[in-house]
Amino acid sequence: MMENESDDIRSKHRLEQVHQHHEIIPSSTLLIIVIPIIIVVLLLAILLLAVLLRRLHFSRANTATTTAASSSSKRIVHHNSNCMFIAHSTINIDPTSDRGCLYGSSIGGTPQPTVRGFQVQVFTLKEAEKATNNFTDSNMIAKGASGAVYRGVLRDGTPAAIKMLRANGRSAERAFRSEVDLLCRLRSPYISELLGYCADQHHRLLVFEYMPNGSLEKHLHPRPGQCKTLNWGVRLRIALDCARALEYLHEHMTPSIIHRNFKSSNILLDHNFAAKLSGFGLAKIGSDKLNGLISTRVLGTTGYLAPEYASTGKLTTKSDVYSYGVILLELLTGRVPIDTSRPTGEHVLVSWALPRLTNREKVMEMIDPALQGHYSKKDLIQVAAIAAMCIQTEADYRPLITDVVQSLMPLVKNHSLPGSSGSLKFTHTPSPRS
Repeated sequence: MMENESDDIRSKHRLEQVHQHHEIIPSSTLLIIVIPIIIVVLLLAILLLAVLLRRLHFSRANTATTTAASSSSKRIVHHNSNCMFIAHSTINIDPTSDRGCLYGSSIGGTPQPTVRGFQVQVFTLKEAEKATNNFTDSNMIAKGASGAVYRGVLRDGTPAAIKMLRANGRSAERAFRSEVDLLCRLRSPYISELLGYCADQHHRLLVFEYMPNGSLEKHLHPRPGQCKTLNWGVRLRIALDCARALEYLHEHMTPSIIHRNFKSSNILLDHNFAAKLSGFGLAKIGSDKLNGLISTRVLGTTGYLAPEYASTGKLTTKSDVYSYGVILLELLTGRVPIDTSRPTGEHVLVSWALPRLTNREKVMEMIDPALQGHYSKKDLIQVAAIAAMCIQTEADYRPLITDVVQSLMPLVKNHSLPGSSGSLKFTHTPSPRS
């Protein structure tokens, strides 16, 4: 009996110990510990979910961007808004060639895919030789620093001007590729049209539409014994066509294109004496910045170079405007930009003409004697004023070429009207020294 009571007491004592042991951590303490843990876990879950959502969003954005870029690239290929020389379908580059030669994807003059209505062909050297009668001298129509130009007839009967470029190593190769790339982008009635090219072994040729009346230079400055054939009305229209060519390059191309070698020998005349601009070997892509300023090597033709470009290499579209002003002076006076055979003070056309352009009487004395007084005095004064603005020493004072176009359009339109004053003959005697 006593033993049973003793066992009960021990059991009761153990239960109290156990109960006391469990009471070491109170319930309130447990809540304080557990609740923060739950909050931390929830916060981590929310953070993880946010990261996953953000990554999913970026993934979709990148997919959309890639799709848009792909679509844009397709549009560029089909519409030629950015026709790159290496990328377009008519050219393949042989990476194993140590000469960096180009090989057409089709030969034999087969027409290539039309790009914005402009069909570019790839010719072989044999085709070019056949078209020009083996580049005979009798078919040579021009020769310059960059190469010779030959008259030719393509196998479909199309007359063409085939320019054989001088081979001057890798620099010439880069220039050839750049020129073809640029000409692929241009499509204007005021730009000489590229029909195709030849990149056969080390030969590099450009095939242009044929301009039967040659260059403006040959008409304004003919050889001894030849007569000038450009009347006042034709000169006005040539001035407008040239301005429209620059307007296309400066205003309609993005970024703008600076011709950099705008001169009378690069202005070609078709059978109706409509002018088209050629000679894009030195052309530069302008800057996207507000003033369009770029720095480059000074290249071009003396007498046509804008002073700021000649002295610093700083090139803008206003540099072309200056060169255009020199062309206007040639059309007005019949003089070449640099002529050391003339009296002192008259060697440089711009320096001689600029102070006279704002004086009506002196402007009349400057006019080309070949016109024999057949011109409109009113038109002459207006064209002289435009020329004076274009050849300003400070580039900022020169007009935009678009403004020049707008100023010339009424003159050409009025001159083409029946009974216009543009065909009248004035009795003023031109200066014997002009």
